[in-house]
Amino acid sequence: MRISRRALAAAATVAVLLPLSACGSGSDGSGSTDASGKVEGDITFQTWNLRANFKSYFEGVIADFEKKYPDTHVKWVDQPAEGYADKISADAAGGTLPDVVNVSPDLVAPLAKAGLALDLDKSAAQYKKEYLDGAWASHQIPGMTGTYAFPWYLNTGPLFYNKSLFKEAGLDASKPPTTYDELFADALQLAKKSDGKVATLANVPTVEDFGRYGVELMNKEGTAFAFNDAKGVELLTKYKELYDAKALDPQALTATPESSGKKFLTEAVAMNPGSALDLGNFKKQAPNLYKNIGITDQITSTGKVNMYVMGVMVNSRTKHTPASVAFAHFVTDAQNQMSFAKKVAIFPSTAGSLDDPYFTKEDGTDETRVRIAAAKSLKNAVNYTPVLFSEQMKTALRNEVAKALQGKESPKTALDNAVKACDTLLKQQG
Repeated sequence: MRISRRALAAAATVAVLLPLSACGSGSDGSGSTDASGKVEGDITFQTWNLRANFKSYFEGVIADFEKKYPDTHVKWVDQPAEGYADKISADAAGGTLPDVVNVSPDLVAPLAKAGLALDLDKSAAQYKKEYLDGAWASHQIPGMTGTYAFPWYLNTGPLFYNKSLFKEAGLDASKPPTTYDELFADALQLAKKSDGKVATLANVPTVEDFGRYGVELMNKEGTAFAFNDAKGVELLTKYKELYDAKALDPQALTATPESSGKKFLTEAVAMNPGSALDLGNFKKQAPNLYKNIGITDQITSTGKVNMYVMGVMVNSRTKHTPASVAFAHFVTDAQNQMSFAKKVAIFPSTAGSLDDPYFTKEDGTDETRVRIAAAKSLKNAVNYTPVLFSEQMKTALRNEVAKALQGKESPKTALDNAVKACDTLLKQQG
């Protein structure tokens, strides 16, 4: 999983992805979907660039599991971050996919379609109630029945805004925008008052933004995209207005989450999504910005914020299904998720965990305030990025959005072309 593509500035925390793999798998399809037998056998657990920062944590989790189930042995393998998706594809093709694999929803989709991901609704349904509904649903694939990974850690974050830039534009810094109409109006005023020197936003709309705006992204069957509807065109038209007025940063067409963050840091952009981790950066790198930082909720038309989610998948061909399911559940149970959440700024996907005082009790610091607000919003959050939306599709959408903003195509034509390109790529996925 590449962190940059999970773009909220909260992505910094998602550097901890944990793809879990196991080598006890066989390509002969001899695995069993019955997880009710004795928990025993050797399985492999593969993480993704985690050993350096979390070695003692995972060694502790494995030791606790092996103590609980003395007839098991968990081999832990840590892979470098780069090329992880390619590695999963190669392992899947070669029959060497590990027993337990940490995946993001978009990575689990092709594995589920290939019959390599265990359907937890059949093999581990008794655990479903332990997780937030939205988190459990995040590893379901349109057009298929079943759930194909245990939900693991979640992330989301607020919108940060620069109070001094709002004041200079004659806006009430104590009342940041809470709706899209307010956002667009404030952005146009900020650009006008600063003679185009201050943009409000630094990123072009992504599929997640269309989702938050209330656009229907796909048909129910998962066979075609639908974000070129009237609401989708409306959003892109608004962004075109912002772009023309310099209320959207001119470099937004090529921006990354990192470059957008720097624009906000240097006070060239008035608003930026982020996470509790960013506050420490502001304090260190931009004390003047930190002094004027405002914190508000993500803007949505749906009432539900976006959730970034990681999962733990069981290889359907593992030779040790009971042990693999037990271990995947153990890593993602409430106790271990809570422990992990206190080591890095992520949030547990287990039901009730977000009611812990760690996520509800104020202590007067901005960091805690952000953590509490994020935890509250996650209770009914959704992952807006469709699980079938590949990197190629993201590129296709981005290219068409750029053409619309530059006036090379109308917003309607651009989205029609993007949907057409994404539908073609979808068919190629099989």
